[in-house]
Amino acid sequence: MIIQPMTPNPLTQPTTTMSGVAELSDLGVIRAAGADAAAFLQGQLTQDVAGLGFDEARLAAFCNAKGRMQASFVVFKRKDDQGADEFLLVCSADLLAQTLKRLSMFVMRAKVKLLDASADFVLCGLVGDAVDAIYSGAARARGHWAKHDFERQNIVVLYPGAGSQRALWCAPAGTPLPAGQALPVETWNWLDVQSGIARVTQGIFEAFVPQMLNYESVGGVSFKKGCYPGQEVVARSQFRGTLKRRAYLARSAAVMHAGQEVFHASDAEQPCGMVAATAASPTGGFDAVVSMQTTAALGGALTVGAGTGPELSLLPLPYPLLEDI
Repeated sequence: MIIQPMTPNPLTQPTTTMSGVAELSDLGVIRAAGADAAAFLQGQLTQDVAGLGFDEARLAAFCNAKGRMQASFVVFKRKDDQGADEFLLVCSADLLAQTLKRLSMFVMRAKVKLLDASADFVLCGLVGDAVDAIYSGAARARGHWAKHDFERQNIVVLYPGAGSQRALWCAPAGTPLPAGQALPVETWNWLDVQSGIARVTQGIFEAFVPQMLNYESVGGVSFKKGCYPGQEVVARSQFRGTLKRRAYLARSAAVMHAGQEVFHASDAEQPCGMVAATAASPTGGFDAVVSMQTTAALGGALTVGAGTGPELSLLPLPYPLLEDI
């Protein structure tokens, strides 16, 4: 069953025809290699990694035993320089070291090697015409999370932001950057927010189960795979109808930051949600992905930071929410 997002405040949402290439220095790469790499990741992440093909990527989360997300990844499989299979996990750089340490605790006797490979790769975000230019007329699938390889370059099709097509470009360090106008990383981060998908960063470490950021609605959770840390909590939230918090797109004239609390007029003392990701809007003010109680999205004034803080207005989500599987 598919339900549409709650009706937002009547605030104009910006659209864009932006185009360009943004270097993504705030992202890092974990490499997982070895005979048991797929099986190991299958037992740790919210996604079906064992069935991952070379023509697709997956959004995935790494949770604690209570189902709270400690990191999120764009995961894809590629061939290394010797032709062996390996997996790259692209995540927020500010969480990479601690995430690598936590994942390594579960390796035990598995034949898998986990490394910080950030220095081995360059990551860019492609927007608008820059996405088309990388293909130079080659046929491609346009579905979300589709992956395409051009020699050693890997391109993952992402959800659009503010109407602009986007892709993640990954290539070995030293590879010339894709053709296109340089795009500030701040603009890319705004488009990321506009996509309605919040990347887990230090500010929201262990703050949410995947459904609180709508991960099950954007291909970030598989309910058909085996166990992983927090799997029972995630599954129970989905199938027992206990999803009381969701992610929404919002805007404020004031500066916001990840981890900041959100309040509803009905209770100025107790927060009803939290800012998950935010970025400055090119039209002024700040946009954000906020996770909050679904009842708070039904109507009434919202503020950020405090019950008497700056006003927060809801915008339409760019995708439908999945109520169940």
